[in-house]
Amino acid sequence: MIDTGIWAESPSFKDEGMGEIPKRWKGVCMEGPDFKKSDCNRKLIGARYYNVMHASNGNNTTQMRVDKSPRDTVGHGTHTASIAAGAIVANASYHGLAQGTARGGSPFFRIAAYKVCSEDGCPGSTILKAIDDAVKDGVDIISISIGTSAFLQPDFLKDPIAIGAFHAEQMGVMVVCSGGNEGPDPFTVTNAAPWIFTVAASNIDRGFHSKVLLGNGRIFQGSAINFSNLTRTETYPLAYGKDIAAKYSPIPEARSCYPGSLDPEKVKGKIIVCFDGFPVVSRTIKKLVAEDAKAKGLILINENDESAPFDSGPFPFTEVGTTIGYKILKYIKSNKNPSAIILPTVEIPGIKPAPVVAYFSSRGPSVLTENILKPDIMAPGVAILGAITPKDEEETASDGVKPGGYALESGTSMACPHVTGASALVKSVHPKWTSSMIRSALMTTATVYDNMRKPVTNGSASFATPHEMGVGEISPVKALNPGLVFETTTEDYLRFLCYNGSPEKTIRSMSKTKFKCPTKSSDDLISNINYPSISISKLEKSIGFLTIKRSVTNVGHPNVTYTSTVQAPMGMKVKVIPKKITFLENVKRVSFKVLFDGSEASSGYNFGSITWSAAQYSVRTVFAVNVE
Repeated sequence: MIDTGIWAESPSFKDEGMGEIPKRWKGVCMEGPDFKKSDCNRKLIGARYYNVMHASNGNNTTQMRVDKSPRDTVGHGTHTASIAAGAIVANASYHGLAQGTARGGSPFFRIAAYKVCSEDGCPGSTILKAIDDAVKDGVDIISISIGTSAFLQPDFLKDPIAIGAFHAEQMGVMVVCSGGNEGPDPFTVTNAAPWIFTVAASNIDRGFHSKVLLGNGRIFQGSAINFSNLTRTETYPLAYGKDIAAKYSPIPEARSCYPGSLDPEKVKGKIIVCFDGFPVVSRTIKKLVAEDAKAKGLILINENDESAPFDSGPFPFTEVGTTIGYKILKYIKSNKNPSAIILPTVEIPGIKPAPVVAYFSSRGPSVLTENILKPDIMAPGVAILGAITPKDEEETASDGVKPGGYALESGTSMACPHVTGASALVKSVHPKWTSSMIRSALMTTATVYDNMRKPVTNGSASFATPHEMGVGEISPVKALNPGLVFETTTEDYLRFLCYNGSPEKTIRSMSKTKFKCPTKSSDDLISNINYPSISISKLEKSIGFLTIKRSVTNVGHPNVTYTSTVQAPMGMKVKVIPKKITFLENVKRVSFKVLFDGSEASSGYNFGSITWSAAQYSVRTVFAVNVE
């Protein structure tokens, strides 16, 4: 886990029932003022830290200092580690919410923590060093819930995560990364190199709702995590932000709880209603604006109708969509003394539909190349229960409720370790499989249906596209027996770099090889890299059929024939040649071609799939084709 370090004392990292540490492990447990060698065990077998500077307050002045310890002071690394491979912990919850047994994706696998981040960020050079150390230490899988902004991301050979991940891949170590939290706009996915397993986030079938009771008896359900002590027996005056604006404040700012825009005297003692405008002003800041002005609560109207539940701690808070929001505003406008109450959060099980693509999850295609489909896959990333640092929970604890060492967090940071745990499960059953085989197994067995047996949707209730969810939601158990896998080799990746325009000299230097770029190198040839999905950035209507090549390796029954079926969008012709492929004892790998003709298809991206079927096997390859 390359992250903010780890809180070793969490029950999620106990080593009960675990055998001796494998002799091949070469890692260390680095000590610090607050971290001893004995903090590691047969579960947490390694812990390293790097000299990462961060700001701290000393004598009322901001100073830069280095924490010389693997201990997690942020909470992020502890949370992600517990999701990936946390031990089984009975009766875990976040102040009584999400109560039950907590366990990681692979609860009996071992963890090594590499602390590369502080509250002030994660230096690229440090991430690169940690990846190299992890590979030398003998890890099997590296999980990185870190990424830069989509609009600042460097080219593949200038990006420390991409460079480090390439070296790890060369050494047979799988790298799983979060895809970013800059959705729902397209071209926001990061960590999109083809040798990285890139993860999008979805919700799960559990919601956290906080009701709003209006003075007229109407009840509305909002989304939130709050531990307010308000009850149905008390109500407070209700006011809309623009009606309680400070003098000379612009109305758009006041209606959005912009800092400094509200009159504290008019806010005091009231529950206030604001819009979630001004994306640069987070929900945390809006909550602080309301709290500092002594408001009794905040109802936030989310114009996008979809977001992860915000944790406001003991402060009464809830978030509603525009339909409910306008009903609340209508009530305020039509009543002389409007009033309301915000009730504490309750857990709602069995939410439908689920999974749904998380609103914040970054979308493809990648700005660096559209000829590899990214993100690759989707996993749970909304309100996920995981271990945290005690400092972390003190800040959000409510009066009289004993903190429990766990918290609910949202982000592709939480989705990434789900896929890490699933990959570790596949690796444990198939120890000789390469990382590309494991990735392929998870991708070709992913599901595209929700718990209503309907196609997965996004936050706007539209069918989700592969640019939003990749190939679909992980189904780890199905991935244990995928039938066929797409093997992507180091040579494939080197050719990818050539096709993408990287100089041959740079590729040789980075890969420490004498590789020669193909004579013909162009961006459109990237689509022929042997990847488990297909993406074509430009298919001209006038050219007729475009041919894409793939090959599959049989990892199932030795004597078997697969038949292909195509699910193509209207107007697009898709042919698979041959339609049937046969594997015998001495035939392990077979090639096939996919021909695309978009002459009668709609302009823009068209999505579909090719499925190879035989007996109990169903191997699905998703395609995204941009018709011009």
